[in-house]
Amino acid sequence: MNIEYCRWPDEMAELYVAEGLWLGRPLSRIIEDRKNDYAMDLAIICGDRRFSYGDLDRLSSSLAGRLAARGMKVGDTALVQLPNVAEFYIVFFALLKIGVAPVNALFVHRRLELAAHARQIAPRLLIGTRANPLFSDDAFVDVLKEISPNLSLALFLGETNSSSSLDHWINTPFEGPSCYAPSAPDEVAFFNLSGGSTATPKLIPRTHNDYDYSVRISAEICQLTRKTRFLCALPAGHNYPMSSPGALGVFHVGGCVVMASSPEPLSCFDLIERHSVNMVALVPPAVSLWLHALPGREASLKSLELLQVGGANFAEAIARRIPEALGCRLQQVFGMAEGLVNYTRLDDPGERVFTTQGRPMSPYDEIKIIDEEGFPVAKGEVGMLATRGPYTSRGYYRSPQHNAHAFDDEGFYKTGDLVRITDDGNLRVVGRVKDQINRGGEKIAAEEVENLLLTHPDVAHAALIAIKDPSMGERSCAFVVTRNPGLKSSTLRRYLASLGTAEYKLPDRIAFIDAMPLTAVGKIDKKRLSEERGFAGNAASN
Repeated sequence: MNIEYCRWPDEMAELYVAEGLWLGRPLSRIIEDRKNDYAMDLAIICGDRRFSYGDLDRLSSSLAGRLAARGMKVGDTALVQLPNVAEFYIVFFALLKIGVAPVNALFVHRRLELAAHARQIAPRLLIGTRANPLFSDDAFVDVLKEISPNLSLALFLGETNSSSSLDHWINTPFEGPSCYAPSAPDEVAFFNLSGGSTATPKLIPRTHNDYDYSVRISAEICQLTRKTRFLCALPAGHNYPMSSPGALGVFHVGGCVVMASSPEPLSCFDLIERHSVNMVALVPPAVSLWLHALPGREASLKSLELLQVGGANFAEAIARRIPEALGCRLQQVFGMAEGLVNYTRLDDPGERVFTTQGRPMSPYDEIKIIDEEGFPVAKGEVGMLATRGPYTSRGYYRSPQHNAHAFDDEGFYKTGDLVRITDDGNLRVVGRVKDQINRGGEKIAAEEVENLLLTHPDVAHAALIAIKDPSMGERSCAFVVTRNPGLKSSTLRRYLASLGTAEYKLPDRIAFIDAMPLTAVGKIDKKRLSEERGFAGNAASN
């Protein structure tokens, strides 16, 4: 039985097939193709362990055979939570091979998120690690079984009991017949997590056809080759380091993925130097940490050729520092787990790379920029980005009410991003629809002010949030991490004014903090700033 999802209209699906976008192949072909061509080539470096393409295919097939023998089949679902280790990809490809669609929960997800995922997909299979305190015993497994009575098998890394040891299931050769097959190419392969700030992300069904196309085109635009060595420092299950072009793009061309446990700069610098890494994908806050830690360690990055920055708007002032500071090219990536991905191209002039977030990767991507009523804005004006295309989902999983608001009558996904299109067709992201401050009727795009603050040499991080106000409705507060303990809020306000910033956009309050709270994927967590920091604790204003 196949998993339900919002399908593309027949005429669009037929067009994408006829034009050679959808090739009718399972995602598992990514490594199955490589096992024939490059079986001995290195696919993954994980600590002291090395995995060839032959290893990756053999180990995932062994796990697939065992899972199929236990009754796992096409149309079943799995809840997977693993850190940045090689087993993440072994499990992912094993599940693809037998048609079991996983949700790859982020490793920082806890009871609330995992329980919500279980309610949404009713998994038959749970895969995790005993290193996670949540699974140090089976108490929470029992909770998940109450939520999903279908849950019949739980496997864990670091488990001593062979019957539930993921290590044993992977590494012990499976001797039985290979009685399994993937789901059909136009069916759900796995679920992406939405990139929203809600505690329980919505689930995005991704088909083999649409995701395979996204991976292939991304690898082509980013000019990946067998010589590519990609550092996976962001959570492996996140859409960005998985497919933009990410690990799957690297596997598609026969390159090598080097696993890092986190984007922490010193450990990443060491991995880059030891393994001659030439490509890495980061989010803006991680880039700032790298730049801060870099002085005296520049030689560690001599192999690095390309830094991708995505996941959030990247301040122009920091973007301009990358080529000289890191000695590599910069590529901006603006995408979403729902589908659309934009890249600056590797042959773009510097100004385009520094000042825009790229353009859609496919000529079949359709975009429109609309106002609050859904009508197109004038050319060059700011509006909300809406999109549809061959790899952009047509709806969230079992969310008809939310889909009615998130998608229009023509199937365009309303992203919530405020953008303008430049004359050369690139997108410039200026903020989020929900990240606006309504100050007495004047609308302030938070990212615009944040990017202006980041041009000040003493500002390392900045986040602008709304605070309730009885007279104005909302006022603004800028949280700032500074390199200069003596920096004053009055100095920053004068600086913003000197840039020609409208008076209503100047922050009403400025609070200096030691560090920005971050979400699981490294974005600044404004919800925590608003709820937990407020104007107390270590957030002192002056």
